[in-house]
Amino acid sequence: MSDNSANRRFERESAKRVFAAELREAHHHFREGTDDKSPTYILLPTGERCNRVFIAGTLTEKKKSEGEAVFYQIRVMDPTGIFFVSAGSYQPEALHQISSIESPSYVVIIGKPGVFQAPDGRNLVSVRAESITAVDKSVVDCWILDTARLTLDRIEKNTDDPDHQKAAEVYQRPFESWRSKVKEALASIQL
Repeated sequence: MSDNSANRRFERESAKRVFAAELREAHHHFREGTDDKSPTYILLPTGERCNRVFIAGTLTEKKKSEGEAVFYQIRVMDPTGIFFVSAGSYQPEALHQISSIESPSYVVIIGKPGVFQAPDGRNLVSVRAESITAVDKSVVDCWILDTARLTLDRIEKNTDDPDHQKAAEVYQRPFESWRSKVKEALASIQL
């Protein structure tokens, strides 16, 4: 194995910016590769695969569970909906950060999305936080602008892209339908 392939193998995936409404509808998840350390992805309805997400909004609820280990569950609201976020003993940095942030607060979060099936058969998406930081509203507004631009880029992506084609097949929702969510998000900020 060459040094380049060894370094590339442990390189982190870049976090994708995504609005809550789109992440909430994502349910197609897959593993790239066959070994246990192969990355897992979710496919966003706009045709982007993501292993990590960068989200922002208002932390509206924080619940601490204590048992054998401390565990936090929080809700973060952006202009399109709610993100469900958690952190436990395997995410010590995020666990510590969440413990010191009061609700309500503006926050930015980097984490790993996961798809879980509820007992009633619904797919639920949550984010396992890697880091969370309290910020001011201007940072969240910048995130909204960036996320809107990136979402529009995904909508307009070349349809020959395999992930774009797979999203069209799996979600059977026109990519253009996401423009209304982008418009809704942009309407929430003041320039």
